[in-house]
Amino acid sequence: QVQVVESGGGLVQAGGSLRLSCTASGLTLEDYYMAWFRQAPGKEREGVSCISRYGTLTNYADTAKGRFTISRDNAKNTLYLNMNSLKPEDTAEYYCAATRGDGCSLLSSRYNFWGQGTQVTVSS
Repeated sequence: QVQVVESGGGLVQAGGSLRLSCTASGLTLEDYYMAWFRQAPGKEREGVSCISRYGTLTNYADTAKGRFTISRDNAKNTLYLNMNSLKPEDTAEYYCAATRGDGCSLLSSRYNFWGQGTQVTVSS
């Protein structure tokens, strides 16, 4: 049974940093493209960043470029998202997702497995 579990969210002041982690079980992480999504109250879920199976290719939403860094450690079956210079508009539930599909994508429909989310709140 595949399980994907996020951690690392919390409350941080604007300008601060957080590191999110996503640990997967029941699958071999290197077989999967991985991504981070987020959803703020009243808004649609949006792609934040994705990473290829061995980490050689990454992609970021414009809102994340230059501030967020996605990485993975396949040996630990873990995905990361380092978030710096956080802004109040980054406040959202952050989700980890996995797919065996054909590439790194920021489209939620491409992903088969999802975690329950971790809340990130950035105060001004």
